[in-house]
Amino acid sequence: MAEPLSNSPLTLLVVDDTPDNLSLMAGLLKDHYRIKLAVNGALALQLAPSCDLILLDVMMPEMDGYSVCRQLKANPETADIPVIFLTARSQDEDEEYGLNLGAVDYLTKPISPPILYARVATHLRLRQASRWLKGENQLLEHLVQQRTAELSRLQDALITAMASMAETRDNETGNHIRRTQHYVAALARTLREHPRFADTLTEENITLLYKSAPLHDIGKVGVPDRILLKPGRLDAEEFEEMKKHTLYGRDTILSVERELGGSNSFLTFAREIAHYHQEKWDGSGYPEGLAGDAIPLSARLMAVADVYDALISRRVYKPPFPHEEAVRILREGRARHFDPDILDAFLQIETEFREIAERYRDED
Repeated sequence: MAEPLSNSPLTLLVVDDTPDNLSLMAGLLKDHYRIKLAVNGALALQLAPSCDLILLDVMMPEMDGYSVCRQLKANPETADIPVIFLTARSQDEDEEYGLNLGAVDYLTKPISPPILYARVATHLRLRQASRWLKGENQLLEHLVQQRTAELSRLQDALITAMASMAETRDNETGNHIRRTQHYVAALARTLREHPRFADTLTEENITLLYKSAPLHDIGKVGVPDRILLKPGRLDAEEFEEMKKHTLYGRDTILSVERELGGSNSFLTFAREIAHYHQEKWDGSGYPEGLAGDAIPLSARLMAVADVYDALISRRVYKPPFPHEEAVRILREGRARHFDPDILDAFLQIETEFREIAERYRDED
């Protein structure tokens, strides 16, 4: 089970009209969190303000979970408390309805303890990061004078919180994140003297690209488990749903920018990468079908890094390709999938990519 992120136990509120369910959830969580229990919606609304996260049943008499969630989100005192629905209602429209009310997650019964532990830890971590970011607003107003020290702490806290949220749900490893950020930095350093890119690829921006690259797949937290964790290739309908991770990622970064009351270069790079890293040079990618220089440079760099790593990595539906085969496939994508100048830079330093892959290889 993931350990709590605070020095003192955080408080979870479990809401269910069935005593056996309350006992089960309390037994699963009591060793790591303070637990409060509510047998109905009215009591839940009374207890909620002192809690850090709420696990909420849907089907309850008098006031169902949807009504409770609606009131929680309408009250400024409880609006930012993460709500996870726990319910036997497993239809997609039920999940969509619950999430549209403001819940952060939707788990169907019977509950899988490992998934429960991971989701609770993930959303507590994200809430703590969000609250910390709010507290840094005054500092952000003085970034022009105080520069990189404070901003670096902000960036690192955000990266840790959000990238780990994606790792919790996906089969890809933390080493994938490390490899891709090193690939992106290597490409950017190689291209910093290129006339097309020199104005953008300053030393400061290369550092920001390196730090923001781990957030490229943060949107996968919005993809249902049945698709994200499917042990095989996706069918056409499933792939359409998977493609939405680029939009979910964009929206996640936008929500952070709204919290801060503005953006900065780090968040701009993070949003561009999350949104556009699946676009292709010839316009055949997604989600917008952008082509050429209309695709942000940050996303074009990530496209090369992400595809290379996907090719050399083991997946449930394929073995890892040798480095030479990955290079051949990327070369074939020049001026089709990839910006030709960026692909040429990759070919120039492909041995460095191999070294990065070896240094941060996945354990068998």
